Amino acid sequence: MAILGTDIAHAKQLLEQGQLVAIPTETVYGLAGNALNPDAVLSIFKAKERPSFDPLIVHTDSIEKIERWVTHFPKALKALSTAVWPGPLTILLPRNELIADIVTSGLETVGIRIPNHPLTLSLLQSLDFPLAAPSANPFGYISPTQAAHVNEQLGDLIPYILDGGSCEVGIESTIVAWENNQLHVLRLGGLSVEVIENLSHQKVTLHLNQSSNPHAPGMLKSHYAPRKPLYIGDIDQLLKQHTGKRIGVLSFQHAVPDINIQRTLSTKGDPHEASKNLFRFLRELDQSDAEILISEFVPEFDLGRAINDRLRRAAYSE
Repeated sequence: MAILGTDIAHAKQLLEQGQLVAIPTETVYGLAGNALNPDAVLSIFKAKERPSFDPLIVHTDSIEKIERWVTHFPKALKALSTAVWPGPLTILLPRNELIADIVTSGLETVGIRIPNHPLTLSLLQSLDFPLAAPSANPFGYISPTQAAHVNEQLGDLIPYILDGGSCEVGIESTIVAWENNQLHVLRLGGLSVEVIENLSHQKVTLHLNQSSNPHAPGMLKSHYAPRKPLYIGDIDQLLKQHTGKRIGVLSFQHAVPDINIQRTLSTKGDPHEASKNLFRFLRELDQSDAEILISEFVPEFDLGRAINDRLRRAAYSE
């Protein structure tokens, strides 16, 4: 298993040697390697068993550094990112030759962000290269929001996990692009559409293609999924449809009577609390003795949109 700790100097040394380190962010834990080192990036894909056509997000600590690795930084994206970063926003920018093809799956744009976690920001400030860091879990499975989650699944494949406690946001970053003089949201995430529109003073276009050939991370139809079947809809109806089975229930605000295996995302009905709990509760239900899992959608506002997006992808089957 990997060593857990808070030794930034040790993490830095490993990354400079081309090794991988799991890092905490405000969204989820990332599996990090030197984004300018194709061999290190390849080892990320191998450890996660991630298909090479699914691009990675790059992390750094300043806009000044970002400008070293891109050819153009649109004013609208710079203004938005300046208002949000460090925070759960990823922007797509045209990359230069320093960012290896393997990072972007051959695309001419790279997703990049400044994460909001003190340990990881300190680490990034000490490095002269950015970190490619998708979620630190086997490809397609529930994203990790605690160091122990990473160790359970990838601990035998990496030397060190920088332990930053539980992730505050709990779902991945929102991905935004600037196309045709408009802001486009390509992936819903930890920064709500309402906040983006308020900060940018413009209407955002949603472009949430679910694709087997994505042009941004996190766009695959099936993703963030438990091992057990997950069904989404009216909980009472789903319980009737699956009578006789051991069922794990994930509800939004209210507990379900007479169900032993269940988790409630937020008794206060708070979408931010619900997002923080989503992946942890899905993981706990998946590790229970339930045969199947059922859930309901949350109200479609604020981070509720992103939660519902994750639930749809977690329940998707061909």
